[in-house]
Amino acid sequence: MNWSGPEPAFVTSRDGDILCTLCAHNCRIRPGESGLCMVRTNEGGEPALPWFAHVSALHVDPVEKKPLYHFHPGAQLLSVGFLGCNFRCPFCQNYSISQSTAAQTRTIDPDGLPAIARDSSALGVAYTYNEPTIHYEYLMAASEAVSEAGLANALVTNGHLNRRPARELLARMDAVNVDLKSFNPDFYEQELGGSLKAVTDFIEIAAELTHVEVTTLLIPGKNDSENEVDSIASFVASLGADIPLHLSGYYPAYNYVVEATTPAGIERAVAIARRHLDHVYRGNSPGDASTRCASCGAILVARSGYQVDASGLSGSRCAACGAESSIRWFAGE
Repeated sequence: MNWSGPEPAFVTSRDGDILCTLCAHNCRIRPGESGLCMVRTNEGGEPALPWFAHVSALHVDPVEKKPLYHFHPGAQLLSVGFLGCNFRCPFCQNYSISQSTAAQTRTIDPDGLPAIARDSSALGVAYTYNEPTIHYEYLMAASEAVSEAGLANALVTNGHLNRRPARELLARMDAVNVDLKSFNPDFYEQELGGSLKAVTDFIEIAAELTHVEVTTLLIPGKNDSENEVDSIASFVASLGADIPLHLSGYYPAYNYVVEATTPAGIERAVAIARRHLDHVYRGNSPGDASTRCASCGAILVARSGYQVDASGLSGSRCAACGAESSIRWFAGE
């Protein structure tokens, strides 16, 4: 089904071309073509969303898999993915859906997501897998329906939106994890085809409006130097020392053949980041994944894989010393 969807937001027509100002690419799209994201198109001089409501992946995942360690620990989220991306990461692990629109999909109306989430006993819906924000119109409609049903909205994103749509979308989200892929503008421009400034602006807005966690995929020789890891951690800490940072290990995928990140490399980066941040986690690497109280060091949330024990918490406070933590519980309606 080639459903054109609703009227696209953040587009203007100009001499038959379409100017899309949703993301920081600000694509000028000629008739018969699409923006860099592949899903926002110009059909005969009119903007269209031919992939609206086309879902490429639908799974129930632990919230920790997003990763979101400080948002309702132990919960399950209905994770929904789409097609396309506004980056061209050569190491993308979901390239079959992010770098092409050829993957098989099924149509799910945004109003249908709450019922699927409830039937799955999920806390809410996570928009993830590809780059979901390029499907802005779907996310806005779905997040409204999900919120009205008393369920949570979570977003996993590269954060490459312009400020106005970022603010409007993030106001609908209960939690967000942003990929901060580097702190080097040249890496963003040359390796990914994006803007570091747009992403740091997005993270700043997210920290203002909702619960935010940050993930960096550590790629040996590319973004894992002491100076760069320190810069990433310093930036995140400038928004809040209690914001969780997840440092994940890269492995060869798609068009990258750089050697995989070693556990020792992740451990080294974690030690650097902890100079600035209270909560730094080893992504997809062996080691302690517990959340500890920043005041007394007691374990608030113990994790073994995706098994979670939050008995160290009393609400969002440390059960041992009573200090407030950055753990956030979703209460719904």
